Amino acid sequence: MRIFITGATGFIGSAVVRELVTAGHAVTGLVRSAHGIASLEAIGARACRGTIEDLGILRRESALADGVIHTAFFHALSHASLGIRARILFGGAPARIVQRFAAAAVSADQRAIETFGEALHIRKGSLVIAFPTMAMAAGRAAQETDDADPGAVGGARVRSEQAALDLVRSGVSATVVRLPPSVHDETKFGLVTRLIEIARKKRMSAYPGDGLNRWGAVHRLDAARLFRLALENGEPGARYHGVAEEGVPFRDIADTIGRYLDVPVVPLLAKDAAKHFGWLAPFAAADNPVSSQMTRERLGWTPRHSALIKDLAATLRTSGH
Repeated sequence: MRIFITGATGFIGSAVVRELVTAGHAVTGLVRSAHGIASLEAIGARACRGTIEDLGILRRESALADGVIHTAFFHALSHASLGIRARILFGGAPARIVQRFAAAAVSADQRAIETFGEALHIRKGSLVIAFPTMAMAAGRAAQETDDADPGAVGGARVRSEQAALDLVRSGVSATVVRLPPSVHDETKFGLVTRLIEIARKKRMSAYPGDGLNRWGAVHRLDAARLFRLALENGEPGARYHGVAEEGVPFRDIADTIGRYLDVPVVPLLAKDAAKHFGWLAPFAAADNPVSSQMTRERLGWTPRHSALIKDLAATLRTSGH
């Protein structure tokens, strides 16, 4: 198949590209830099320079493809164009910059998904998008059949998932791969990487309340394989959970960080957690267990790479404090 992928040199996207190329697919990846072009071409993929704001490029490349995998998202202000950055920084009260950034990121994501649909519906192509499990209702193991919850800590992303699933009516085989807050390998750990940075800076590793709230996790190579399976065999409108560990207690994560950075591990009240974690505080307090049973049964997906705490301990043991 001819596959177009966004975020092709990102932490998740680069693993998906290698998975697709190894499986024999012809891959074109969207990249933002000349360095990205070289890294893609080195592994046998074609590169296309642009961003998810370049709707003309997205439309053209999607029209040439049998399927699209969308992993790109504005995870940092630098990912957005200068115009959007200016509106985020100067478009209102400074205290609401984070909210404006989130809204701009979701709007760009939704426009990209709708653009893929415009091109793919002509040839009844396939689309797979990445989506966060943090947009699911808290406190119970979310199922693949559960709708995302606009009231969840990551609920702003609900519009993206719905935009993709709406495309099924026009003949696009659209599916969603929901990913946990820690997609990891031996070098990076998703949102856990930010927890490490905070612990190093503040010389303590903290957890909210009793620390028994849970985060899911998956190794990025297992996640990459799921994207390929969803593209090749996914059912239109299906939602798949790329979750290998369905709920790692937050305190276990904090304990591991504290042990290997040699800093104290401290419980925090809600008011103190907000100050300690900053914008990450609502996510740090979220209880986000997620089941992947149906995904494993329907796609034959079996995670086989290392667990979060093992990777985290191995990396911190060698990097020190």
